[in-house]
Amino acid sequence: MNIVLLDHRQTQSDLWTISAKRQLEHLQQHVQIQVGDTLKVGVLEGQRYLTEIVEISEKAVRLKPLQEDAVPKKLPVTLIVALPRPKVLRRLIMDSVTLGVEKIILLHSYRVDKSYWQTPFLQQLNHYIELGLEQAGDTIAPKIELYKRFKPFVEDILPGLITADRPAYVAHPYAEQSMPFAIPHPCTMIIGPEGGFIPYEVDLLVKNGCQAVSLGNRILRTETVIPYVLGRLFSTS
Repeated sequence: MNIVLLDHRQTQSDLWTISAKRQLEHLQQHVQIQVGDTLKVGVLEGQRYLTEIVEISEKAVRLKPLQEDAVPKKLPVTLIVALPRPKVLRRLIMDSVTLGVEKIILLHSYRVDKSYWQTPFLQQLNHYIELGLEQAGDTIAPKIELYKRFKPFVEDILPGLITADRPAYVAHPYAEQSMPFAIPHPCTMIIGPEGGFIPYEVDLLVKNGCQAVSLGNRILRTETVIPYVLGRLFSTS
């Protein structure tokens, strides 16, 4: 936890209040806070602040804001991912949020087990988003959308995400074109399931405006390929 996230209700007075059990336990057990210490705080969907701890009790920590800090910039990318295994989903969401993805779309495909859509982890996405924001010191949550039907999404929704200035790429190890590097524009990035999109799905994506691109012929895990791809696309060196 590199920042403590508060909602606007906790910042309506001169002194702000941290009262969530998880946050209090972390601050008291791991950070070992004391009155007079400074603490980085973010207001959800708002700014970051440096604060001073003025009171500590068993059920709350009271803070005084000192100065406003800048919020990290987002990566200008919409990340579309075939819904992964439930245990991978948790890490995928947290890592994508930490990396600064501005929008995440979870999508069904042929090789996605239908039972994945029943996982209780899908009801906990806001919690994973909060953990990712706290890790990155961010305050702005990405938008998350879920689509359980592949063909209607690709034909009806996806074309509206693609423009001349915002292309869409689908990662496909058998594509002839290499994935671009250090692009100077926003994009949509599509990642398939660990078994890959079937040929029909790749063809449908290309037919509806996507560019099939390859990172080489190695088949990577979903949680491995996402930071690899985002680092390549938005590298500054």
